[in-house]
Amino acid sequence: MPHIEIISASIRTGRQSHRVALFFKKFLEERKLATANILDLKAYNFPLFDERLAHQPNPIPSAKEFSEKIKGANAVIIVTPEYNGGYPASLKNVVDLLYNEWRRKPIAIAACSDGPFGGTQVVTSLQFSLWKIGALTVPARFHAASVQLAYDEQGNPNPKDKELIEKLAAGFVGELLRYVPNS
Repeated sequence: MPHIEIISASIRTGRQSHRVALFFKKFLEERKLATANILDLKAYNFPLFDERLAHQPNPIPSAKEFSEKIKGANAVIIVTPEYNGGYPASLKNVVDLLYNEWRRKPIAIAACSDGPFGGTQVVTSLQFSLWKIGALTVPARFHAASVQLAYDEQGNPNPKDKELIEKLAAGFVGELLRYVPNS
C-alpha cells in the first residue's frame, strides 16, 4: 500500500485549510487507498529559510525528520490556502528547504479558500515553484471553497456537500495514485 504525506501548509491563527488535510487523511485511510500522515507546518514551526537542508552544517532535527518523511513518501498532497493569490510563506519555506527530496515526487495540490473560488489562483504559483525544483505535479486539482462551511473542525464534510466532495476527492486521489509506481 502506498504511503502519502499530507502537508498542511497554513500556520495562521484560526486556519481553516487544516480541515481539508484532516479530510484527506481520513479519506485515504478509510478507503484503504494509502497510509497517510499529516505534516503540519504549524507544529514544525521552522525558522525562516536561510539555506537548503543539504547545505546546512547543523540542521535542526525537525528539518531532518521532515526531509526523511518526504523522502519516504510515495506521494505528497499539499493542502494550501490562498493568500492574496499566492501560497503562504510557511509553504515556500519548506519547498525551498528541500531539493532532492522533491525531485520526481508525485505531488497533488489541494487549494482552499474561505470564499467561493476554492483557491484557484494559488495553484499556478505553487505549481511553478514545484516544477522549478523537479517535482512531478499531477494534473488533478482539488479546490475547497468556503472551507469553514464545507468541513467541520475534524475534517468531516458538511452532510449536504459530502457526496460531491467525496466524488471530487476520489478523482483527485485516483489521479495522484496513477503516478505512484505499483499502486
